[in-house]
Amino acid sequence: MEKHELKRLVLLEHSNYIKSIQSLNDGQLLIASPGKWNAVQLLDHIVRSVSPVSLALSLPAFLLRLIFGTANRKSRSYEELVARYHSKLKAGGRASGRFVPPPKTDSVEKLSTNLSKVVQALTRRIDRFSETQLDQLILPHPLLGKLTLREMLYFTIYHVQHHQKQLIS
Repeated sequence: MEKHELKRLVLLEHSNYIKSIQSLNDGQLLIASPGKWNAVQLLDHIVRSVSPVSLALSLPAFLLRLIFGTANRKSRSYEELVARYHSKLKAGGRASGRFVPPPKTDSVEKLSTNLSKVVQALTRRIDRFSETQLDQLILPHPLLGKLTLREMLYFTIYHVQHHQKQLIS
């Protein structure tokens, strides 16, 4: 997937997610199965997940290279990345630390606005990197380990789709 498609899908999938959240009534927003997050917490989790990616892409390439290094392999395909994520989830992988939303979180309106701003910034920042840099530079992922920038963007797209399905079910 090239940059223009990555940008389009990041915007589209997050926009669809925000619309889905905003279409829920107050009862639907706050209901959750035991041990699961409610819709507002899921939205908070998405904001917490996208924000560090956007922040990382605000750094110059040389600084990312210095801090995190470079890839020693080719980028995985979107499908390979999704399969790897599913495998980690099946093995018991879960969000942890700063990616876990608190029991009480901000309002849907505030979180939605924040997510929109973060996603807009992220998509602008993608343009700062060449196609080659997307496959060379890496970022750490708390569950998946070292990912190329391209893989991290794949994850960002899939992750919001994953949680969109949880809203529907």
